[in-house]
Amino acid sequence: MSAYCFFDNLETIDPAKLEEYKSRVAPVVEQYGGRYVVLGGKFKVVEGDWSPTFPVIIEFPSLEQAYCWYDSDEYQKLKELRLSAVKSNAVFLEGF
Repeated sequence: MSAYCFFDNLETIDPAKLEEYKSRVAPVVEQYGGRYVVLGGKFKVVEGDWSPTFPVIIEFPSLEQAYCWYDSDEYQKLKELRLSAVKSNAVFLEGF
């Protein structure tokens, strides 16, 4: 069953760190079987009052694989870099 990591980047604190993160993260995502399905872009809220700022969705083959990526040694320094670059929310979801 597929899984999705949904990040909403609410505010950029350090643009240089964010650019470094973006330049290094894709190979690590791919190493764990992930692929980006949403990376910003246009959106329209059609129900409720929630409004994402910069949504990012990464698909993994399973929730277990998503956690393996997120907790991996390869991602730890990148995660620290991301957390110092942006304020964000993150949710892991299991899907079909």
